This record gives sequence, structure tokens and C-alpha cells, in this order.
Amino acid sequence: MVELPLWLLILVLAFAIVTFASHFLFPSVRWFFRKRLERAVAQLNEKLERPIEPFKLARRYDMVQRLSYDPEVAKAIVEHARKSGVPEQVAFEQAQRYAREIVPRFSATAYFGFGIWIAKLLSRAFYRVRLGAFDEARLSEIDADSTVVFVMNHRSNMDYVLVTWLAAERSHLSYAVGEWARVWPLRTLIRSMGAYFIRRKSRNALYRKVLSRYVRLATDGGVTQAMFPEGGLSLNGTVGGPKLGLLSYLVQDFDPEQNRNVVFVPVAMNYDRVLEDRVLVTADIKGNRRFGLRFKYVARHVGRHFWQRLTGKFHRFGYASVSFGAPLSLEGFLADHTSEDVLEDLGEELMSRIRDVVPVLPVPLVAAIMLEGEVHTRQQIEVRFKELIADMEGKGAHVHLPRGDLSYAAEVGIRLLKLRKLITETGEGADAIFKINQPDRLILAYYANSIAHLSDQISTVHISDLTPAEVADAVVLPE
Repeated sequence: MVELPLWLLILVLAFAIVTFASHFLFPSVRWFFRKRLERAVAQLNEKLERPIEPFKLARRYDMVQRLSYDPEVAKAIVEHARKSGVPEQVAFEQAQRYAREIVPRFSATAYFGFGIWIAKLLSRAFYRVRLGAFDEARLSEIDADSTVVFVMNHRSNMDYVLVTWLAAERSHLSYAVGEWARVWPLRTLIRSMGAYFIRRKSRNALYRKVLSRYVRLATDGGVTQAMFPEGGLSLNGTVGGPKLGLLSYLVQDFDPEQNRNVVFVPVAMNYDRVLEDRVLVTADIKGNRRFGLRFKYVARHVGRHFWQRLTGKFHRFGYASVSFGAPLSLEGFLADHTSEDVLEDLGEELMSRIRDVVPVLPVPLVAAIMLEGEVHTRQQIEVRFKELIADMEGKGAHVHLPRGDLSYAAEVGIRLLKLRKLITETGEGADAIFKINQPDRLILAYYANSIAHLSDQISTVHISDLTPAEVADAVVLPE
């Protein structure tokens, strides 16, 4: 007979239950769900044009360990320890922290179940989504053994949502996401969607090595990726120049004999309304990327939006369009370009292909027309609208005409700008006169700039083109 206090008996039983669960129950449960996941992924891969590679399905712990013990990372750890004057074990632990920060926790269920559904719901809730230039036969010709990388212009945070949905039938996309998304609970959701976090401004050599090795491992593993070569959202509406950080990781140490070929697919997006337009233009005026946004400003707009939904007065923000350009093989490009500036040449070539397929929508076109003068009649807008479309289509641009009707398309652009009070109307019908709301001139320029490169008849408007008085009057973000 052994007598024990009740509290000690409970403690012993608790330890026994935990031990049984950790050694017998949990492994069995994990194995059960793992087998179900593998069967589900196998069925999903039958529907996808580019199946999910085993690299994405590896356990996150295993990927962190593989990255931490990578030979190239090991050399960087030794070098970091030497330069920083810290023990190598400390440098190794720092590299592991970087690896855990970067490596995603991909969930096929989260991505193809919840993720695609919510992306489709959000896209259609705010926009009339249209597919622009799209050569399906050419995209289907991409070698199945190649790694596909979608390179995109960055207009809005809605870009992630839009492309995720439109590419859902082809493959899973692994995004490079900036620091803005490393907040709870967004961080967990984004990781489960297969995205990996990057510190865009970090100059730490050890961090850069860990990141570059992850990108290389993912690329060699055949993971379909998506990146924004501009490195951030466009502040003035133009398609900017390339930032070469992530591109350099794909190009450096690339060996056609040992590595999978990489095929870049240019993707261009455009919107009749960008949700963050005022925030972006304000940042451009201030000359920095500090997107200062007051809580009361956000709350007011969110409240107004919900009220419009409840009262049935909400109108979608016009059209959102996505176009796909001509694919570019990295192996073929490197074979044709042997100069020392091959990385810069690659970046410029990709941005050029993105610019070529930017969709032309009603609002950017009407905005460009309004900036040509202070006063316009409806007839003048329609005539000029037709002239610009003929010019851009003649140069190969993809123009989306709602209902295939020029007059209706011009009316859509006018109506959407009037709803936002970016332009004002006096008079009625054919006698109506339209004027620019002067404080919002830069907002109109933001939209016009998105298509200015497609026509010699449209001038790009920058802050430097305005007088100090005009810039001071550009109150685009209420305090």
C-alpha cells in the first residue's frame, strides 16, 4: 500500500498523459492527417497546370534545419562571427532566427480552400475584374521542368489578392512579402499561404545570405514564385525601374547544367481606382515611403463603406485588369547577354515587358484627357478618348472597352471620377462642362501616369513639373 497526497497523484497522472500523448497519440494523429493531406494534394495536382512541388510540402522544421546547415550559410556564419567578434554558436543561432523568420508554413488547404475563396470574394466585391492580354498557348509551352517566376508591377496591395485568384488554376504562388505583413495574426495567415518575409532594407550580410539561399533552394525545388521588381508600391502611378535584390539571387550562381531553368512571366495590373491612391501620392509629395495614415481617417472610410453596403448605395470601384506578357527564359537571356551588366539588362528587359502589357482602363484615360486642359465638354472628352485609343491600339496596347462601346467607356470614366469628386460638372447633357478639382490634380496624374508610356500623346506628370504653390494646394490626404 502506497499513500500519496491527491495533488501529487494528479500531477503524476498529468505527466503520464502528456508522455503518452507526445510519444504515441500525437505521432499517430500527425501521421493520419499527413496521409490525408498527401492524398488531397495528389488530387489537387491533377487539376493544376503546374503541380505543387515536394519542396513546398516539406515540414517547416526540416526546411529551417536544411537552410541553417547549408554550406554557403555556414561560410557566412563564420565570416559574420569573425567580423562581429561573437562566438560562432551565437552567429549560428542568429542565422537560425533568420531562417525561421523567412521559411513559410505552407498549407494547401489554407491556400486552395480559404485563400482562393477569399481572394475571389474580395476582388469581385470591389472591382469588375477583367483578364487583359493573355496568350494561353504561349504560357502552356513553358517547359514543365522550369521554375516559373511571375514578375509584376506593384499598384496596390490588392495585387496579391487579384493575381492569387487569377493564377489559382495554374499553380500555387509563393510571394516575397515585406515587413508590413509581419504582424499578428496576419503573419500566420500569410505564412500558411506559402509567402516568405523579407527585410527589404536590411544590409546584414548574414541575413542576405540566408535569404538568397532560401530563394535558390525554392527555385531549384520548382516553386512557382511571384515578385515585384519595383521593390514597393508605385507612388506616382508610373511603372518604375527594377530593384535587383531578389533578381540577383536568381541569377547568381545559376548554372544551366545544374539548376532548373527559370522562366519569367511579366504581369501588369491596372485599376480604375487604387484603394491607397491618396496615401501613396501623399508619400510622394513628402518624398518618403512613410505611409502616415491617421486612425480616424481609416475608421471614417471603413464606416462609410459599410453604411453604403447596408443601404445599397455602394458602387464598385470600376474595373481591375490583369495582363500577361511574353515569357522570358533566364537560360536563353544569359546565353545572349554576356556583358558585366547582365543583371541590370535583365531587370530593364523585364520592366519593359511589364510596361508593354499594362491594361488601358476608362479612368486612367479620362484622367489623362482632363489634364490636357482646364475645361472640357462631354463631346471633347469622347472625341479625344477615341483618338487616344486608336493611337495606343495601333502600338499594340491592350485597351479594355466596357461593352465594346467607346461612348459608354468614356462615360464610365467620367462617372467614376465625378463620384470621387476629382472632377466637377456644371450644366447637363451635351452642354455639360467638366473641370478638374485643383487640389486633386496629382490624383488624376497618378492614374494618367499608369498609361502615359503607351502613347506619345500623353505626358507623364511628376511633382517636379508642378510649381511650389500647386504642390502646396495638393491636399490629397485629410488630416
